[in-house]
Amino acid sequence: MGGAKELLKYGLFAATILLAPYLFSGSYLLNVLVFAGINTLLAVALNLLLGYAGQISLGHAAFFGLGAYASAILTTTYDWNPWTAMAVAALTVGALAFAIGFPVLKLKGHYLAMATLGLGIIIQIVFNEWVDMTDGPSGFSGIPNLTLGPLTFDSDRMNYYLVWIFVLGCVFFSLNLANSRIGRACRAIHDAEVAARVVGVNARLLKVQIFALSAMICALAGSLYAHVMTFIAPSSFGFTVSVELLTMVVIGGLGSIYGSFLGALLLTLLPEFLSVMHDYEIVFYGGLLMVMTIFMPDGLVRVMPALCRRLPSLRRAKEDADA
Repeated sequence: MGGAKELLKYGLFAATILLAPYLFSGSYLLNVLVFAGINTLLAVALNLLLGYAGQISLGHAAFFGLGAYASAILTTTYDWNPWTAMAVAALTVGALAFAIGFPVLKLKGHYLAMATLGLGIIIQIVFNEWVDMTDGPSGFSGIPNLTLGPLTFDSDRMNYYLVWIFVLGCVFFSLNLANSRIGRACRAIHDAEVAARVVGVNARLLKVQIFALSAMICALAGSLYAHVMTFIAPSSFGFTVSVELLTMVVIGGLGSIYGSFLGALLLTLLPEFLSVMHDYEIVFYGGLLMVMTIFMPDGLVRVMPALCRRLPSLRRAKEDADA
């Protein structure tokens, strides 16, 4: 992580996250923040691929679902230790993404988007049709909560700290990755892939590696989701989820880890206040994505500081006008 300023920013972020449960008296909002943490993991994963390496994906919900089902099946059907199951699920999904990445990431632009969309649709069909293993559309139940020694993560507060400790670790890792030689190479590919190849960057291998890493983080989020919910169904890993993730990344800010957090937090909390639009969810996300792309292409993470700097001058101007 680059410099004392970045460490201070991360420290403030971590302290805010860890102290947040003491600011809320009700469990409902705490439960919503648990899902905000899972969405933050997913948004960070997609941002590493899209915001840094410049490769779009509409199939990350598939990796999310694979992690959830792998962890659920290993722990429930085969009686594995949940922590071991989570690690195996993440590594397996990462290996699968690495193998798929070589042919898929030869494509660019909308062709790549369609290929990853197709992957997501295929995986969801497998979840629905492989009834003997996944219990099909009716969902998979009986997934155990995670335990650590005497601790059992079976309450909103315990699940909050479980999920957000993983988020803090992922954010710290991603910030370091973004500021490393690999992160600079990814940004070079994003800005000008041909130029990056000319200066010696193995663009094809690096894109596949970031794709696999992104899939592993999604699988980890899926495992956490399965053990927090203790029930999963194919509908939780469909195309709508991929669109939501893309919207989170664009709204928060492409190429910003903290932007992923802002986008995930906003789009997790917003539906709680717009429950009347539940039947038009995909339309709402599509419209929001269009508006942000046209009017705020840099995302909230870059617009908010500028807005905060302008607030004093806007307040003075209002006071002068009132006078």
